[in-house]
Amino acid sequence: MNRLDTLFETDKKILSIYFTAGYPKLEDTVPILTELQDAGVDLIEIGLPFSDPLADGPTIQYSSTQALQNGMQSNVLFEQLKNIRDNIHIPLIIMGYFNPILQYGVDHFCHQCQQVDIDGLIIPDLPFDVYGQSYESIFKKHALKNIFLITPQTPAERVQMIDEKSNSFLYMVSSASVTGAKNKFDEKAISYFKKINELQLKSPKLIGFGISHHTTYELASKYAEGVIIGSAFIDFLKKNRIQDISQFIKLIRSN
Repeated sequence: MNRLDTLFETDKKILSIYFTAGYPKLEDTVPILTELQDAGVDLIEIGLPFSDPLADGPTIQYSSTQALQNGMQSNVLFEQLKNIRDNIHIPLIIMGYFNPILQYGVDHFCHQCQQVDIDGLIIPDLPFDVYGQSYESIFKKHALKNIFLITPQTPAERVQMIDEKSNSFLYMVSSASVTGAKNKFDEKAISYFKKINELQLKSPKLIGFGISHHTTYELASKYAEGVIIGSAFIDFLKKNRIQDISQFIKLIRSN
């Protein structure tokens, strides 16, 4: 069974962490995964770096540039993840832009994901309709979930359509801006969270973009089944040791 199928079976608020594979150093991918699992994280999104990350703010752009300079690419990542399930048991998702996956070969990429037991993919720039027409069968063949994104600009009718098609959680983007840590959510964001909840969707939701500390974690968790943290964690990695990751997670989850 795909690990994402059982992720939301309890009332526990899910904490998902995003980081860029190959950052800060090329060989740091597996140590970071290990430390995150040991710190109690529920889900990890492994970022596949890309040279033109349009939806990402400066923090993730920086980490992607550094990872590419370090030599990270799809083949390297799959080699690093070859025996990952010997020690990592929580759900793992690869998040990346469609261009590198297309160049690699979508079927081949999904096959490699299945070989290393990845649970799903998040591809922000793969249109919902194109996925359904051209790639859904490939994902199903390789037992991969495709995680759809919804944003404040997504019309309610389309949100419901995406929800109906989803076989996992929805990545609920908190704002129209690029990724990046924020100190608080404004009234516009809160109104959006409430509007989505009023739709009574069947899929669980994780809120991402702008969550950087305990206060934003707690607030976002009131309106979804959990949160996704990326930029704030990468900022932490830039300034601290991998061995200190548990301190970051404790600060997020407790006062």
